[in-house]
Amino acid sequence: MSTQISVDLQAATPPYEQIRSQIASLISLGDLPSGSKLPTVRALATDLGVAAGTVARAYKELEAEELITSRRRAGTVVNERPQTVDTREDLLAAVDRLWALAAAQKVDAATLKALVARRERK
Repeated sequence: MSTQISVDLQAATPPYEQIRSQIASLISLGDLPSGSKLPTVRALATDLGVAAGTVARAYKELEAEELITSRRRAGTVVNERPQTVDTREDLLAAVDRLWALAAAQKVDAATLKALVARRERK
């Protein structure tokens, strides 16, 4: 899992928030299904090259959102998510249309990601 997460120490977004949002996205997309065990705080911190407190804060925020549960000895696992209307296919289709539009207008991936990130902050 840690290979799917990266931290940009130069970014304006704090490292704990980068970790939190990436794990939340992996859960939302189903890449981390319920019951999946997350790495220990120390292991993920070592893999990402950040302090253990940074990962601990990300995990604490995810727990507050009820996305994960941490238990001594049992580790940290992804919680069961209530079944909701599956809009994933609609979302993927919209993303495909966005990539196609960007390609048609010769907008590179980095620019497109920056545009999406700008919208997210509004």
